[in-house]
Amino acid sequence: MSHASRHFDGGASFDEIDFPTKGFGGLTLRLFDREREEWSLYWSSRRTGVLFPPVVGRFDGDGGRGVFQGKDTHDGKTVRVRFVWSGTAAGESPRWEQFFSLDEGTSWIHNWTMDFTRRP
Repeated sequence: MSHASRHFDGGASFDEIDFPTKGFGGLTLRLFDREREEWSLYWSSRRTGVLFPPVVGRFDGDGGRGVFQGKDTHDGKTVRVRFVWSGTAAGESPRWEQFFSLDEGTSWIHNWTMDFTRRP
């Protein structure tokens, strides 16, 4: 279950998500840099309470697709992480996908997909 809210006239959003079958949850803070015209997405897990480094990117103007990248760690290894949002236009069902790269972005491993349903 996820709950989201908009702030700063659309320049920020916050969501909290719970994964009861996985035993964890967390939150995402998204901030729009108007000068650079890009978003920074910050994740924090309920387990740690630590704000992870952001992934940074933007949505395209037509199809509502967004690509965001940054550096992270997974199982003690440095990885590049990529988030891809699609189906974000009005009337569509948004999808979020996560990819890891162990070789600085030469190849990507798809490791998570979430499909969302909008509530009226």
